[in-house]
Amino acid sequence: MAVEPFETAESLDFPTVTQLSIFIDDRVGQLLRMTKLFHGTEIRIWGLMVVNSSDCAIVRIIFDDPDSAGQMLADHRYTFKETDVLAVCLPHGNFALENLWTAVLSAEINVHYTYALMGLPHGRPTMAIFTENIQYTAEALSHKNWMLLDHADLRDERNR
Repeated sequence: MAVEPFETAESLDFPTVTQLSIFIDDRVGQLLRMTKLFHGTEIRIWGLMVVNSSDCAIVRIIFDDPDSAGQMLADHRYTFKETDVLAVCLPHGNFALENLWTAVLSAEINVHYTYALMGLPHGRPTMAIFTENIQYTAEALSHKNWMLLDHADLRDERNR
């Protein structure tokens, strides 16, 4: 009986951005100390969210160049984890978030967390979204014509 090799997902069929979840001590000044690493570099922070606990904080950051940012963090002995998230451009108008949540709900997808990106890629507000099934979420949003971004979109914005 022939054994089939395991298949691995080398790339996703939909655009995502890499989020770095950085673990820092819950002490005064640690967030400033970590973000100062990128001062004077070409690495831009597009989105940031802090989740605090009693003894540490998790800082979720979307960089325009996650590979270089990860290398810099590793060089300074920070512990971090990479996660793919969706970056969804919102349409103009008063009901953008309501329409986004309706699209996600209609596919019966649970949202684990979300946060806004700083700046306006493509001149539009953008949300980072992590759900219970990122592929299914991407398919549902793409089916309803939502624009999903990747790191090339964020790097293009840096060069404008």
